[in-house]
Amino acid sequence: MPSRPSKTLDTFANPNPERDYLIHIEVPEFTCLCPLTGQPDFATLTIDYVPDRRNVELKSLKLYMWSYRDEGAFHEAVTNRILDDLVRALAPRFVRLTARWNVRGGLFTTVVAEHRKRGWKPVPHVDLGRFAPASPVGGPAT
Repeated sequence: MPSRPSKTLDTFANPNPERDYLIHIEVPEFTCLCPLTGQPDFATLTIDYVPDRRNVELKSLKLYMWSYRDEGAFHEAVTNRILDDLVRALAPRFVRLTARWNVRGGLFTTVVAEHRKRGWKPVPHVDLGRFAPASPVGGPAT
């Protein structure tokens, strides 16, 4: 049976809840529709999160992202709505959603939205050189 878009985000138990670790997910083919013109908008979404008790199941995330393909939404609204849905499903220690929208009318738009669990603080950053990107686990991104 072919897959279908879905607004359901399935999760599974974090296999290492005692440890802060970063999960980095890139969604290079996100699409939705401009609510004013009905034309497609394209973005690359980057999800960086530190799980608490739940992790997102990737196939459900793919189907969730697909569910926006025929919806009209402003860049700011859809970015924040996706973040809210991730927070509801995962209750993560930290999550950052970066939406880099393709050029439209000569303008690029990037929308960044974050959530931190109350009381959670990242561990101090350890710099391992240019091959180790800064993250919320090890301090602020540069």
